[in-house]
Amino acid sequence: MRLLLTFILLITLVISPCALGAENSQVPFALQSQSAVLMEYSTGEIIIDKNAKAPLPPASVTKMMVMLLVMEAVDSGQIKLTDKVIASPEACRMGGSQIWLEPGEEMTVAELMKAVGIVSANDASYALGEYLTGSYEEFIRLMNKRSQELGMNNTKYVNTTGLTPDDGGPGNLTSAYDQAILARELLKHPTVLQWTGTWIDSLRGGESFLRNTNNLVRFYEGCDGLKTGFTDQAGFCLVATAKRNGVRLIAVTMNAPTAKVRSGEISKLFNYGFSQFKAVPILKAGQIVGKTRVFKGEEQEVNLVIPKELTLVLKKEVQDEPEIELTFPPKVRAPLTRGQTVGKALVRIKGEVKLESPIVAGADIKESGLFRFILQITKEFLRSLFN
Repeated sequence: MRLLLTFILLITLVISPCALGAENSQVPFALQSQSAVLMEYSTGEIIIDKNAKAPLPPASVTKMMVMLLVMEAVDSGQIKLTDKVIASPEACRMGGSQIWLEPGEEMTVAELMKAVGIVSANDASYALGEYLTGSYEEFIRLMNKRSQELGMNNTKYVNTTGLTPDDGGPGNLTSAYDQAILARELLKHPTVLQWTGTWIDSLRGGESFLRNTNNLVRFYEGCDGLKTGFTDQAGFCLVATAKRNGVRLIAVTMNAPTAKVRSGEISKLFNYGFSQFKAVPILKAGQIVGKTRVFKGEEQEVNLVIPKELTLVLKKEVQDEPEIELTFPPKVRAPLTRGQTVGKALVRIKGEVKLESPIVAGADIKESGLFRFILQITKEFLRSLFN
């Protein structure tokens, strides 16, 4: 009987998922956080995954969605950072972290975003939601709509703060994986880093002191965001981003037992990621990559440029040379606007597309008048005749 029990125990150990490391097969070191993920920003590649899709309460990490919706509204022209927001009584009643807004007090959108990004102010978050859509309920609907558009399939919002609802009902839910997706989208609006990457600041002409709830902004080289969170139910959560030597990473930990563990495990994730990747510069921002002729334009040619720096992030062991493919038409029609997309640049490694960038016009070119147009047509005819 003893031999039989020993045999069963051995078989159990052999096939156990924990013994095989199947549950956390992508985690090269121990993590106390219930859930964690490490993402390479430029490609979205997941480097480390510990229960990354498990639905968990996010606490104030919730406010990343608030920040995204505000920045998208700013970029679309719906609102401006200089707009004045009047605090409602409902906003001022928010508990937890706050900047103690008074009913009727005015702050700009930028000031409220600073309060959200640095000290995770619940009242500021509520006020921004009300201002953007006109009603708090409509803003919650917008939060959920945007999360579905981004493929955040394990996310459900019931408020802008991440606080446990007063009525005891279900609160916000999300996953580490969903928050990495959200962080990657938010980083398309780098203005947020001027708030989330600030260690100490103030509001109300220096009367209200602000210190960042994310200690890594001060103590981890390259860390410039994004959002902390804590409630008794959610534990200690953090979505962070850092950039070193051209490589940007996004790291998420959820339900860590302490703030110290939360910061330590994010640091550990970053250290591992930076040890694995390198940045290979491909093309500089504004670099001229070709010319094309302009039909019916006051100028006959226009320079074609890369609008933003193109950097390829690769595993350090990859030694293959990047291949660059530039595609643009031999002729475009005026009028042209500087920055207007004309073509496309592809960067490949072993034939696989790793990066894509638009190729844009390097200057404004107006449509020519009738005389200039006739002259251009004549030149085109003579050129084709002699060719």
